[in-house]
This record gives sequence, C-alpha cells and structure tokens, in this order.
Amino acid sequence: MEETTPTLLSALESPRLVQGDSTNAYRDPSAIYHEGVFYLFFTLVQTEADGRIYSYTAECTSRDLLHWSAPEIITPKGQHLNYCGPGNIIRFGDEWILCLCRYPRLDYNRGDDLRWADENGRAFIMRSADLLHWGEPELLKLKGPDVDEASMGRIIDPCFVEDKDEPGTWWCFFKQNGVSLSRSRDLVDWTYVGCADSGENSCVVVDGDEYVLMHSPANGMGIKRSNDLREWRDQPGLITLGQSQWPWAQTRLTGGFILDLRDDPRVGKYLKVFHGGGPGEIKTQDNCDAECSIGVAWSSDLAGWDWP
Repeated sequence: MEETTPTLLSALESPRLVQGDSTNAYRDPSAIYHEGVFYLFFTLVQTEADGRIYSYTAECTSRDLLHWSAPEIITPKGQHLNYCGPGNIIRFGDEWILCLCRYPRLDYNRGDDLRWADENGRAFIMRSADLLHWGEPELLKLKGPDVDEASMGRIIDPCFVEDKDEPGTWWCFFKQNGVSLSRSRDLVDWTYVGCADSGENSCVVVDGDEYVLMHSPANGMGIKRSNDLREWRDQPGLITLGQSQWPWAQTRLTGGFILDLRDDPRVGKYLKVFHGGGPGEIKTQDNCDAECSIGVAWSSDLAGWDWP
C-alpha cells in the first residue's frame, strides 16, 4: 500500500463511486477528465416494474470524485439494442468519440436464466461536441469495409488507442477470438490485423515505449505489455484489490479502466475505475443484472494499488 495520496484521493471515504441496488447494476466503467470535470460512463442495467431487463450507456459527472451527478442515459431503449459497454472516449478532430457496443438480449426478463448478448453484438461509436450531448450510434466495420454486418461475427468491448509511433493511426481492440485488433486513420475505414490471447473489457494505455493492456479474465484484472501490438507478455499477478473484504464485489471484480493522471496535481496517479458484483460466489441475475457497483483505485506504477 502506498504511504501518501494526493488530497483529492485522500478525501474519498469509500471505494465505491456509484452503488447498485436490487433493480440497477452499474458496470463496465470508462472515464475521461476534461477541464476539471470527471466524466464517468458505464453500462446501466435496469429491471423495470414488469420484470423486463434493459441495458443502456449512461454517464454522470463530478469535480471531486466524491459528489456525482445523477446518471443520465445517453442511448435509446430496446432489448434488441442494449447499447452498453463504453470502452473509452477520445478526441478526434473537433469531436469527442465514445466507443461502445450493441448487446442484444431479446425477451429477457427477471426470473429467466442468466444470459449474455446474442450473436448480434457489434461495436459502435457516438459523437459529441461537449461530452454531454451525443449523436446516434454508428456501426464500426472493424473486419473491413467489404465485410457486411451479418458476417462480422459477435463483437463487443471496443477500446481505442492511438499508435505511439505513428500519430493519427488508431487501433481498436475488441472482444472476438480473445482480443482482436483493427486499425484506421479516420475511424471509418478499418483494416483487421489479427488477435491475441486475452480476457474481456480491454483498456489500453501507452506507458513509455510500451502498450499496456488491462483485461478481465474470469475474475480480477490482468495486465499485458507489448512494444509492437503483436507480441504480448503478461505482467505477473492478478489485480483483485480489496475484493476479499468487499461483499459487494464477491461474485466478480472486473472491467478495469485506466486514466493516466500522473501529471495532474489533483490526482497525481494512474486512476482506475472498475465494477464489482455481489454478494454470492455464483453468478446470478441478482449479482450481474443488479447489485453491481463502480469502484475506484489508484497506482503510481500499475503494479501496486491503493483505494479508499
């Protein structure tokens, strides 16, 4: 555990930023820090009074990580849509771009067996001028312009990173055959490059001359490193933070997202948001489609972690 933390982090009283309940699950967080404001994006899973379960992408904001605005849903409703799983937010030209996925679960109701997205899961982007108002989801043709949507295969969990050696070239990591990679200069025309062994919920940052991939295996978070996006090596250890003392994350701790705020005096660390589901050791609707909360931790080196 680190001995000191910056003032803003020291003020936090709980590792949970947003707390789930019996009808709301907060999952798959991503974030961006812009002009003194933290924008937190996440999957919101809601169970309605009639038992039908819907997923959305929602966001809330904070200036201090302690006080958050009420969640605002930014995607349309429909079990055939269920836009969720925001990967990250990048600045591209004069717009903000959010990547996310479609996660269909048709005729899915409380009391059904727990199930995940069907084969129509696909990756999308949304555009914004101000990080608050967002356009309609636009399909990402990550397998190439000549591959029609029906032939793409199931794609979820997209995440962007700019090439560290070739500015203006963007990579998209997404869940398919482990983690798959495609590249583009304009976020429209994509070239599929290949895949690597990995868990889900990819988050990629650049650390010096390396790419750092945080991913989610069955539980916890792992880190892989690469110089070239082709050969990856595993960083030793599985990141589970305080899970053994957190009933709210007993089922699974996952979905880690990293913000590099080491140069910001209010934070001075890598900031990580993640989600935990619980209680219970077995995944059920009660701890996957409800009772999921978003947590926070921080690190100086992506190896040792601290939390409130």
